Amino acid sequence: MIANHLNLKAIVAATLLTVTISMPLATSADEDTRETALLAELRQADASTALALERELQALWRKSGSPAMDLLLSRAQKSFEAGDLAGAIEHLTALTDHAPDFAQGWYERARAYHAAGLYGPSVADLERALALNPNDYNAIYALGTVFEQFRMPKRAYEAYLRAKTIHPHHEEVLNALERLRPQAAGKDL
Repeated sequence: MIANHLNLKAIVAATLLTVTISMPLATSADEDTRETALLAELRQADASTALALERELQALWRKSGSPAMDLLLSRAQKSFEAGDLAGAIEHLTALTDHAPDFAQGWYERARAYHAAGLYGPSVADLERALALNPNDYNAIYALGTVFEQFRMPKRAYEAYLRAKTIHPHHEEVLNALERLRPQAAGKDL
């Protein structure tokens, strides 16, 4: 019974690898144009419209371009939600190994690392995610929270300001800016 389960795992892993190799990750010009338009609209939107635009952007950023990679992301999210951080990290490591240009994979693994208390790997993955998608306001916000956690309020405030320029109605960013404003007041930001 255990041997059959291990064989099944090996077959699934081999299938994922085969599908990954045969289906290159690429964004279409239409998706790039749509992302640019959504980001521009987000900067100008009121709070209620911003929520809809945010959902659309997040859906766009979650598309890996590969059903196999989308499956790994889905499994990682289920593991994360179930409190299985090791499982989430394992799925996300497979995702980032097989789809190194998929920014969302790096961001999600950074979240899992952070939840597991692995701050160095979390920051490294946030940097990679932002190198691939510099407009990911959630990754910028996450970086700010790490800076704040390590008592670097000036850097945290700067990160939050950057996230706010992209998404002016991001509730967590606005709360963080308000919270840090007294510490940042009078400092050269």
